[in-house]
Amino acid sequence: MQWRRRFSPVLPVGASGNSFESPGRHPEPAKGSVKSRLRLAAIGYGLAGVLALVLLSIFGEFPPWATWIPFAIAVAWLEWHSVEVNQGVGASPSVMVILTAAVVFGDRQAALGVALLAALESVTRHDLAQRHWMQPVVNFGQFTISAAAAGLLVDFMLPSTALDSSQLGWVALAGGLAAMLYALLNMGLVSLAVHRIFRRPNPRPWVGLAHLIPSYLTMGFLGGLLGATYRLVGPATLVPIFAVFFVAYLNLASLGSLRQAHEATLRAFIKSLEAKDRYTRGHTERVAGLAQAVARQLGFRREQLDRVRIAALIHDVGKLSVPVALIRKPGRLSENEYTKMQEHADMVEHLLEEVEFLAPMVKMASAHHVHFDGSGYGHHTHSEGPPALESRILAVADAYDAMTSTRSYRVALSQRYAFAELRKNSGNQFDPVVVEALIAVLPVEQGSTVSDESEARRQAEATAEEKKVAHG
Repeated sequence: MQWRRRFSPVLPVGASGNSFESPGRHPEPAKGSVKSRLRLAAIGYGLAGVLALVLLSIFGEFPPWATWIPFAIAVAWLEWHSVEVNQGVGASPSVMVILTAAVVFGDRQAALGVALLAALESVTRHDLAQRHWMQPVVNFGQFTISAAAAGLLVDFMLPSTALDSSQLGWVALAGGLAAMLYALLNMGLVSLAVHRIFRRPNPRPWVGLAHLIPSYLTMGFLGGLLGATYRLVGPATLVPIFAVFFVAYLNLASLGSLRQAHEATLRAFIKSLEAKDRYTRGHTERVAGLAQAVARQLGFRREQLDRVRIAALIHDVGKLSVPVALIRKPGRLSENEYTKMQEHADMVEHLLEEVEFLAPMVKMASAHHVHFDGSGYGHHTHSEGPPALESRILAVADAYDAMTSTRSYRVALSQRYAFAELRKNSGNQFDPVVVEALIAVLPVEQGSTVSDESEARRQAEATAEEKKVAHG
């Protein structure tokens, strides 16, 4: 199945967009400047979309309403019921519908017909609920232009005479090429918007075209064949054609349901862990956000980012096997207690080894205490070479959040101290490239001013003593 790139602004922590998200602490330009650039982009993209429709209406033709409306209903329904198949990514078979419609319309009617179909995809339920207008306008422009170009290519490649069965291969090729053109323009326009509005020099994480090429080609070929079938047989084929669209949607829906089940499983593990230690509440989500931000900085794509996020969410699940008294101990751990605490890195594999969908992420999580130089602890300790990049990302994100958040044994340390510690241990404990990537994506924070480990522990012990006195 295929999903397009929908423009939606990168939002502050705790908020999410339709397609792009910014989990964790991530640098954002001044809100006013971003909003003004977003407004300009909306005006520019919106006018470009309107101009494209005007030119197409002048030099082309609109297909008969009786032919256009069924496809319009299909596109609108599928887009309105798009399924989340990855974090923040909605999917629907609407690209296949658009390519089918392009072949059905043909005869100088394809470009205008499919451009108006694509315009129906601009607004989502999220946009209406949040009363957004700028990003739907940007989407209107880029969807309309992308679909119009695809329609023009189909119209150009279709035979000028009536279709016959010997031309099915050529029509399928036209659909595939049009799908690729649609993809290139769609992703290029979204990347341009991201770059111009958020001033990001490297929008690659939002593009990810290479791994989507087979999907676009498949949808384009299939759309071309379905459209050719309609033209060869007539409107009677609408029912089976729409059945294909619906089956494609059901396949996506099943993927979405499976993903929801996976997310529910992860939430259950996290709640169980947080019930043991109030100081870990929010830690897993923060580490997941930090790890994704670093992975994004390093060029990870959608599926890779999701794997990193899941690995971060389960990285401390092994602590479920650690006694509560040990986890909540306010002072320093003895040597035996520290050895017991270290076992949690191995226990994550023992606890989750039977959960098939977590297998790759479990290996990442279990190695996050293995150092860059191969020392440290965990199941993969002293393996040949450093652990996988994902594990090295988790290690840095986990260490940073541990230092800058309050624990039972010490208060939060300053960001400056955390950066200095990460850099001091680069090359042995931490991957230097990952450390610099984390520092690059984090804004300067005005949080804790404690920059000494001993002082942080002393303050925590003093607070614990005060609580004991207060409670008798």
